[in-house]
Amino acid sequence: MLFDAPTIEQLSIVISQVTGPAFLLAAEAQLLGVLVSRQDRIVDRARELADLDDGHAQAHRKVEVPILRRRAVLVHRSIYWGVASCVVTSFLVIVAFASAFFRFRHEFGAGFLFMIAMGLFTAALVAFALEIKLAYAEIDAADTLMKQRDRRRGHLKAPAQE
Repeated sequence: MLFDAPTIEQLSIVISQVTGPAFLLAAEAQLLGVLVSRQDRIVDRARELADLDDGHAQAHRKVEVPILRRRAVLVHRSIYWGVASCVVTSFLVIVAFASAFFRFRHEFGAGFLFMIAMGLFTAALVAFALEIKLAYAEIDAADTLMKQRDRRRGHLKAPAQE
């Protein structure tokens, strides 16, 4: 016989070896779901700002739009790295099963692919963390803008100067 199929023992070993990458794929998918929802919220907020007409809205646009743009870039990068990690992880699973069928040693290749996948996943998480930090900066900027507006209207006293 030209093709010698792997035994059930060999396949069970490969299946046990790909459980780690399978869990990584699940984590990557969850992260991508969160990132896509955050991206949707950023786009929705940008549209809301574009629809505002009064002078107060102009001040909000000046403060928020640059931050929203930067957040969108970070979310986009995070999604990009997350998808790349998913692709590498999927390729790792394919390589593991193909090596069982063709009876190749795959330890070095699988380890290398897993390191790449984890590196990409880490890059996605770092970009996500930076986006979260920037989202808090946006909240602070909006809060500062509202306090300035209230001071102009006489609702709050200006901070005491020392």
